[in-house]
Amino acid sequence: MRLTVLTPSFGKQSNTPRARADELGLDLDYRTENHPKSGSDLIETISGAEAVLVGLDRINAEVLAACPDLKVVAKHGAGVDNIDLDAAAAAGVRVVNTPGANAESVADLTLGLLIMGARRIRAAEDSLRTGEWGVFFGSQLSGKRLGILGFGRIGREVAKRAAGFGLSIAAYDPYVPDEAIAEAGAEPQDLAEVVAGSDFLTLHLPGGDEPLLDAELLATMPKGAGLINAARGGLVDEAALATALESGRLSFAALDAFATEPPAADDPLLSAPNLIATPHIGAYSDIANANMGTWAVEDVVRVLQGEEPRFPVA
Repeated sequence: MRLTVLTPSFGKQSNTPRARADELGLDLDYRTENHPKSGSDLIETISGAEAVLVGLDRINAEVLAACPDLKVVAKHGAGVDNIDLDAAAAAGVRVVNTPGANAESVADLTLGLLIMGARRIRAAEDSLRTGEWGVFFGSQLSGKRLGILGFGRIGREVAKRAAGFGLSIAAYDPYVPDEAIAEAGAEPQDLAEVVAGSDFLTLHLPGGDEPLLDAELLATMPKGAGLINAARGGLVDEAALATALESGRLSFAALDAFATEPPAADDPLLSAPNLIATPHIGAYSDIANANMGTWAVEDVVRVLQGEEPRFPVA
């Protein structure tokens, strides 16, 4: 059995996934250069492979049709918006992911970004490093409202952490019953209510073809609110976000995801005031890295041996 590894983050911080692969008799074929891959480059790389482990590599109908030997596509993470699930099902290719493997890691980063933005930590540090000793008033978290868009595993972990800081929590998720949201300590609301009523807003939804937070919806956020996106860059109209930061309507935005990754050096968003930006590091913790790689390896072996995977997507 052989697994073609496309994502460079596999086993990056933990040797556990590689050790588990050895234990299960799974050979690892690393093809991690030029990630993410798509189109002809991807087809050439995985031609003849039975199993592939992807990060943000785009597995579409064209790729699946050109790779008839493929039996399983494993996502090194939870979001599978880069995989055409219908085309995979039609081709008889199993798709597995690792839901929850990085939930706590992403939630930790989300709270870190929230605190950085609310307390203006980046601006204060920059001031100190340039020889100044400025006064930087920020927002205390307790008594404020945190809106969570997407109340799956990551959203719930964020809610748990936020409650410890005294934040009240509102949540929107079209796939989670209101009762389940309420039981987790959040107030279920519709999308417009959460956006318009939150001092801080954080996104934990899969990406789509169009931004969820377009210019019109962004304009309904309270003046001085803060936005955190550690999910998918395409969820936010980035041009409208840059305008909201330039005008001062938003006090800060903290982004771990961009519509194009990496963003261009001259992207206007990167020069907008009060922007905190990190290079999609949400899942890059020691425990998350061990979990994602190990769970993916185990499910690949299950599929190749004709067994039902633990985390099937399609």
